[in-house]
Amino acid sequence: MIERLQVLNLRNLSQVDLQSAACNVFIGANGSGKTSLLEAIFLLSRGKSFRHHQPKRYIQHHQSTATVHARLTDSSTLAIQKQTDATTVLRLNQTTVYNQSLLTEQLPTLLIDPSTMDMLEQGSASRRQLLDWLVFHMKQGFHPQWVAYQRLLKQRNSLLKQHRQLTQVQLAELKAWDKGLSNHAALIHHYRERIFTEWQPYFAESIVQLLPSYAAHLSLSYNAGYDTTVALDVQLNERLEQDLQLGYTRIGNHRADVHVHWRSSDAPYTKDTISEVSKEETTYKLPILKEQAANVLSRGEKKLLITALRLSQLPLLLKATDSFNDELKSSATPVVLLDDITAELDERAIEILLSTLAQLPCQVFMTSLTEEIGPLVHEYWTALNMFHVKQGVISTF
Repeated sequence: MIERLQVLNLRNLSQVDLQSAACNVFIGANGSGKTSLLEAIFLLSRGKSFRHHQPKRYIQHHQSTATVHARLTDSSTLAIQKQTDATTVLRLNQTTVYNQSLLTEQLPTLLIDPSTMDMLEQGSASRRQLLDWLVFHMKQGFHPQWVAYQRLLKQRNSLLKQHRQLTQVQLAELKAWDKGLSNHAALIHHYRERIFTEWQPYFAESIVQLLPSYAAHLSLSYNAGYDTTVALDVQLNERLEQDLQLGYTRIGNHRADVHVHWRSSDAPYTKDTISEVSKEETTYKLPILKEQAANVLSRGEKKLLITALRLSQLPLLLKATDSFNDELKSSATPVVLLDDITAELDERAIEILLSTLAQLPCQVFMTSLTEEIGPLVHEYWTALNMFHVKQGVISTF
């Protein structure tokens, strides 16, 4: 858990130094710097911003660097410095390190903000990342396999993009890459599938809390991105001509997806609900229909659904043992970043969200436009810090 947070020259946050608690609420007008504070924590954990990938977009004007430093409750320290040319300096316990994953392991963060509300309608990347975040923090072997797969995929796509026909030497090289991709893909799928299986009941429990009336209708499914019954290199070889024409690799772990489905229940209807079925008063059954949940739910309900997806990962991440009996990664206290908590949620939904968060052993940083959220938050947290944000200056209430 973050005990002290320091931010320098990130957007309008020139110099921030604050002590944090289990729950931290930042109140201020739009553009005051609330979201930038969450952005700083996310940057420290993930090595990138959730708003802009180019550092020059979030480094303060006329400054060459932006820096975020945190001291955790176990006295360990994390720091990241981003330069305008995208150069990154990472430090863990005062020692320079060269792998962002080392900081990510120490500071797992979950972001729930308005920009994530289109996750259900967008492409598969954000939903795949949702699963991979959980697998990364739970399985030691996942990240090296993922990095190796991405490196080979980049090489393969570069070759496909540059050539429409390959020489024998290039074909031999491609075959070797495909074999490597296949080996990594099998392990990545193994990790994803096992964690996904464990995740599903936690998601179901979270839906009962956040969207109880829809608990019987919502379900998750995982698509590996390729036919896992056949080695990936075999399938890549069969599709090589099409991949060459398109200039990229169409199947594999990088096309995996997590879907949220809506299933209708068996609903009775009479002849009055259909046209010219029968003159008798016969009762029929509507068929069970399955479609994407995004096509059924309102925007507020989608926000609760996405919140359920994210929050359901926390109890799984924090559990002490693995039902599959293989080694779990040790996990630090997760940090939940909740931006603009009152947006698109009614008071009842906010209360459900806060009560759910309060029951989880995590640290919370949330933002709000108004002070009205204060009394509600006080009902659920005793270890609470409230801050006022104005023009990049953060002060305690």
